[in-house]
Amino acid sequence: MPSSETLDAVIKAFRVLTLGTNFQRLLGGLWVTVWIALVSVAFSIVLGTAFGILMTKKSRIVKAASKIYLEVMRIMPQMVLLFIFYYGVTKAFDINLSGEATSILVFTLWGSAEMGDLVRSSLESVPRHQYESGRALGLTERQIFASIIIPQTLRRLIPLSMNLVTRMIKTTSLVVFVNVVEVVKIGQQIIEANRMKNPTSAIAIYFVIFMMYFSVCYLLSTAARIIERKQKI
Repeated sequence: MPSSETLDAVIKAFRVLTLGTNFQRLLGGLWVTVWIALVSVAFSIVLGTAFGILMTKKSRIVKAASKIYLEVMRIMPQMVLLFIFYYGVTKAFDINLSGEATSILVFTLWGSAEMGDLVRSSLESVPRHQYESGRALGLTERQIFASIIIPQTLRRLIPLSMNLVTRMIKTTSLVVFVNVVEVVKIGQQIIEANRMKNPTSAIAIYFVIFMMYFSVCYLLSTAARIIERKQKI
């Protein structure tokens, strides 16, 4: 059983959330995090789909260029990409980009590569006889793609893309390093403001931030499982 002193310390730590607008500020920071992720995901779906279709082409040049781009985006840590674009590219070319815009750009580049590979693998997983059956029915290549291949690709792609979305949401915590005031940054500000009066406030703040990330990602994971279950029916 925890001692009364320990319980008092925990209660005091969580009491910081009731002071002023601390909890509302955390919710506002969470919205910034989710907004950056959602915008990045929207761009990544569009560009990644085009990139995935491009990766299925037989051209050696296209395949080589696509593989280089994909490997660079996978190997390079997202934090390094943020630093390169925010502190390097923007300064070198005198481009005025905010931290949020830079974050969306970097996550879109990364998300498009990952989404493209998912689209490619989903397209290539469709059995070849599906194409042959469509041709035997007298369908054009465009009709085969739209009526046969795309529906089967989406069935495979949706659960996988949900996993990518949750990864992107969790990775957005890195935007604090490019001066974006999101949920982690606001949490740090609240902790610093209460460090003297309530030194244990970090326990409560980081627990609440963890629960916020968990709640968003859990909802998305649950939605992915529901969609996958319905597709199997």
